[in-house]
Amino acid sequence: MSLPHIPVLSREITELFGAMKEGLFVDCTIGYGGHSEAILRSFSAIRCIGIDRDKTAIEFSKNRLKEFGDRVGFIQGSFGTIFPTLKKDDIVGVLADLGVSSPQLCGDDRGFSFSSSALDMRMDTNAEISAEEIVNNYSTEELVKIFVEYGEEREAHKIASLIAANRPFKTAKELADLVAKNIMRRKIHPATKIFQAIRIAVNHELEELRLLLDEAEKLQKGAIVGIISFHSLEDRMVKERFKEWARECVCPTEAIRCLCGGNHALGRILTKKPIVAGRDEVKANPKSRSAKLRGFSFLRGLNET
Repeated sequence: MSLPHIPVLSREITELFGAMKEGLFVDCTIGYGGHSEAILRSFSAIRCIGIDRDKTAIEFSKNRLKEFGDRVGFIQGSFGTIFPTLKKDDIVGVLADLGVSSPQLCGDDRGFSFSSSALDMRMDTNAEISAEEIVNNYSTEELVKIFVEYGEEREAHKIASLIAANRPFKTAKELADLVAKNIMRRKIHPATKIFQAIRIAVNHELEELRLLLDEAEKLQKGAIVGIISFHSLEDRMVKERFKEWARECVCPTEAIRCLCGGNHALGRILTKKPIVAGRDEVKANPKSRSAKLRGFSFLRGLNET
């Protein structure tokens, strides 16, 4: 089978979840099945549920993983919506790879790349709002807000004004070319942060991650959570939530001494620093250079004392 996407940090993922014995593994972004295949092959007593918004990816993974029979199931939809509906008692592992897959990035009809002849960026092609809707119809102020909050773009006001003055846009290439002509950048394409911000807005990516983290707090003792992020907004959110889960003392920061009695930690952080791709992986798969993996192990359930 020709594989359209190379999963990042596959060996590291298997190691992170190495303590799993038996139960349910939830791949919140199954994509083209690479991580789930590695887990199913490495842990014979593990069952897997794969979630993804992309119908094409789901269909590919169903075929790729058919040898595992009833050990694996699939649900099409957003993990922020689907994960809260799953019973937590049997879940021993949760993985979310927050990156965009190679077929999405490279597919001309998806609008994720700077050269695309479409302006879409929807991970679920049935979703109502596309990049074209945002770029051509949002006010300048709304665009600035998106570019600042989701792209941390310093030239947000200038770029938003340029977009408003040159609308409508029909292709991602038109948008990328406009930004490139007016913004100077050396290390990255000038439109990188703008495309990131629009994609996040289209797919509600940070809200999806927040919903997942909120719901993950209900996992039981022994469950492991692994999150692969690709930009600072996601990584910061995961880092801070894991730190919150690992806090023994939950007293206000202004408290002179601990009054809560401590012992409130839900578990421990498995990755003191984020795990990143090694030199060989980056050479084989340049997209992996931005990947950061953080892991957390629950030592007790949320309601345990």
